[in-house]
Amino acid sequence: MKVLILGSGVIGVTSAWFLAEAGHEVTVLDRQPGPALETSFGNAGEVSPGYSSPWAGPGVPVKAIKWLLMRHGPLKIRPALDPHMWSWMFKMLANCTSARYAVNKARMVPIAEYSRDVLKALRASTGIAYDDRAQGTLQLFRTQKQLDGIGGDVEVLKQYGVPYEVLDPAGCVAAEPGLAGVRGKFVGGLRLPGDETGDCKIFTERLAEMCAARGVKFEYGTTLKAIRVEGGRIAGCETSTGSRTADAYVMAMGSYSPIWMRRIGQPIPLYPVKGYSITVPITDADKAPVSTVMDETYKVAITRLGDRIRVGGTAEIAGYDLTLRASRRETLEHSVGDLFPGAGDIGAASFWCGLRPMMPDGPPLVGNSKFANLYFNTGHGTLGWTMACGSARVLADIVSGRKPEVDPRDLSPERYRK
Repeated sequence: MKVLILGSGVIGVTSAWFLAEAGHEVTVLDRQPGPALETSFGNAGEVSPGYSSPWAGPGVPVKAIKWLLMRHGPLKIRPALDPHMWSWMFKMLANCTSARYAVNKARMVPIAEYSRDVLKALRASTGIAYDDRAQGTLQLFRTQKQLDGIGGDVEVLKQYGVPYEVLDPAGCVAAEPGLAGVRGKFVGGLRLPGDETGDCKIFTERLAEMCAARGVKFEYGTTLKAIRVEGGRIAGCETSTGSRTADAYVMAMGSYSPIWMRRIGQPIPLYPVKGYSITVPITDADKAPVSTVMDETYKVAITRLGDRIRVGGTAEIAGYDLTLRASRRETLEHSVGDLFPGAGDIGAASFWCGLRPMMPDGPPLVGNSKFANLYFNTGHGTLGWTMACGSARVLADIVSGRKPEVDPRDLSPERYRK
């Protein structure tokens, strides 16, 4: 079967890999000159199934007010006359209950755990390398209140059999020796030893090369102009370089997916949430993190990627605005400079932002659309890198008529009609 994938981020490229592996003839379209040049370019670098949780939770509305008032707060809202923004926020607030959180978490953890296992198998079978490490994630608590509040998270980890360690300051330093000089700034941590890290951009670029060697065709610099619908099916796509037709189509355009889905009559409740990162060259490896440290106060992830430190975080609800704001950089610099002073040259850091494709309930959209030959693989929010390989494998199984190893029903748009 001929399959046309719209988007060459980590989701689109992993989809191409597993669809090609299943025997399909695959073409990938993207407006950029290469793969992973938008949201997959500079993310925090975490592959963290243990932290696969919805943003919408029972305490979030109150926390959001506090975050909006903090100088280095993790949340910023830039109101606009955009009905899709307000609709998304109201839908997210409707999911901020204990009952909805439990349902949404139960839908996210299986695909995240499965994805990590599929990534490991891919790494073993291909030898792909991407500054990857498998040394866990440490969630660092600066206050006793934060540490005392982890009971619910620990119960969820127990429920799903996720290994974890609750650490005192000495245990945190043992896991991350670079914290030794600032041990008075935190009271403890929650470590997930099964989590991994890696450079998503490098992974996507190298996997795209392997896809091409397997026969996948990549058409970069190609802008989508229109999607033609006939008789309940996608009849073709009009692009800046001409018409394209296929037997099946995959919507993997991240934050831009809802724009196109509205145009063809199947709106999806996905909205962009901007995140920022800085990439800091390491100057003293002994003072740098060995894996990922999550600064719970500022919701910032500090990750070791080879000879660099990737510092990612903040959530800015501002539509499709890609303005790089100095105040967001200051928050990232403050977090890494406070916890790992002297580890890197912050002044030489590169600064980046990208749009996370967020669903209001948390789980992504993977699987069938209302059109017979159009499939979703989008809406992964902050967990695109974590869920990429598993989502792509599930998608390939659905397109191929095979039963996926993870039940995809709760990842489909059908959940919004229940």
